[in-house]
Amino acid sequence: MRHGIRFYVGNECHTLADVAPTRTLLDWLREDRGLTGTKEGCNEGDCGACTVLVVRLEGDRLVWRAVNACIQFVSMLDGAQVLTIEDVRAPDGSLHPVQQAMVDQHGSQCGFCTPGFVMSMVAGRKADGLAQDEHAIDDMLAGNLCRCTGYAPIVRAMRQAMEAGPDHFDAQAHAIADRLRALRDGATVELGGPAGRLTIPATGDALAQTMLADPDARIVAGATDVGLWVTKGMRDLPHIVTIGQVPDLRRIECSADGVYLGAAVTWQEARAALADILPQPDAEVIRRIGSVQVRNSGTVCGNIANGSPIGDGPPVLIAAGAKLHLRRGDARRVIALEDFFIDYGKQDRAPGEFVEGVSIPRPTPDTVVRAWKVSKRFDQDISAILGAFSLTIAPDGTITNARVAFGGMAATPRRASRTEAALEGRKWDETTLAAARQAMMDDFAPITDMRASDWYRRTVAANLLTRLYADCGPRDARAQTSVRAACTAAGEHAHG
Repeated sequence: MRHGIRFYVGNECHTLADVAPTRTLLDWLREDRGLTGTKEGCNEGDCGACTVLVVRLEGDRLVWRAVNACIQFVSMLDGAQVLTIEDVRAPDGSLHPVQQAMVDQHGSQCGFCTPGFVMSMVAGRKADGLAQDEHAIDDMLAGNLCRCTGYAPIVRAMRQAMEAGPDHFDAQAHAIADRLRALRDGATVELGGPAGRLTIPATGDALAQTMLADPDARIVAGATDVGLWVTKGMRDLPHIVTIGQVPDLRRIECSADGVYLGAAVTWQEARAALADILPQPDAEVIRRIGSVQVRNSGTVCGNIANGSPIGDGPPVLIAAGAKLHLRRGDARRVIALEDFFIDYGKQDRAPGEFVEGVSIPRPTPDTVVRAWKVSKRFDQDISAILGAFSLTIAPDGTITNARVAFGGMAATPRRASRTEAALEGRKWDETTLAAARQAMMDDFAPITDMRASDWYRRTVAANLLTRLYADCGPRDARAQTSVRAACTAAGEHAHG
């Protein structure tokens, strides 16, 4: 048992025994350490002005991640090295290639957002296999907002920075790995004080015992949602249990049958595995979950466990037939993912029980899986609607199995049972499409809120069925012409 968290900021090691479990990294850097280059903008993980790098040793490999310091708790950084804008210059005072490129390309105007952009760009240079095309750079910078430059100079700066040679961090890689290796002791961490209690379990067994002893403890993996409870909701969380580095929960297992993701696997880490079993359109939905900073912290299972009706992950996973793995003490059970969601804010989880992982089966060759997200902004926005579909189609065109799931249409992510019944056992043709569209109108009674009206949600949900038909229905010219006419008449062109 250890009674302090240990991590580096730059080249300085810190051991904290009395930090509040929900103290954000942003506040600690600015107020306790005087490192004011990291800026506070939105304080909810949207603008990227607070972006820093978190470096971890995973196996024998250093992994560099851009994260939002405003919703990253200091208590989550045990065993890591944090780099801020103050660390980017080389030891001799020369500018980092990213900084020099921002100067050369006039990538900064008012300057408030610049530190966050620089940190995202430094992390981008460390990413494996990052393409230098504009689409890849836009994706990398989607979590950083700027109101002055119009982004074009920043994109040019990133292109220039990608062509530059090694930086001083490359020269320090062995030293960084050695210092992080020295922090590993395999101990469970326990802190307690007036500001609350923190537990960092070393193993899944330790986590199970902690949750049995205190079922009201709040499990935190990436804090991309819980962080907002603190910064915006001002909620008091007396006992935080951070699981982001529990080895048992970081497993990614790929097999001929499918993929298993442990509860601490982030969206960014899971992306390649999910893309391997889901077709490209669904991999694109995964890319649009938050920003790089959010996907670097937020976990697949955290997205499930929070039970939000507009979480992007659950509808896709439900349509794919995912199973949820739950644990309470030594007892484990596996349920269909859709059965986990009971009502708004209520899940099928007993006191002391927690999500241990999720398994997603590999689609059969005759199954098509598709998902589409509809939101006001393309990047880094919450869904108004997310529709996911899995159809098993026999050689004669008959739909033998249908799974249709939606987010944003009900109080929980939910399957469209009437729509599925209208599809199954029928030929995948325009008559079946029309029946399924009508059934879709009866499947849900969505609310009207700031993101979309009841009418809009129903209409777009039905139009996504038409889009599915256009994507994987019969390919003769008459059907395609008819589909295009139906899409235009229904307003589908507005959502393409």
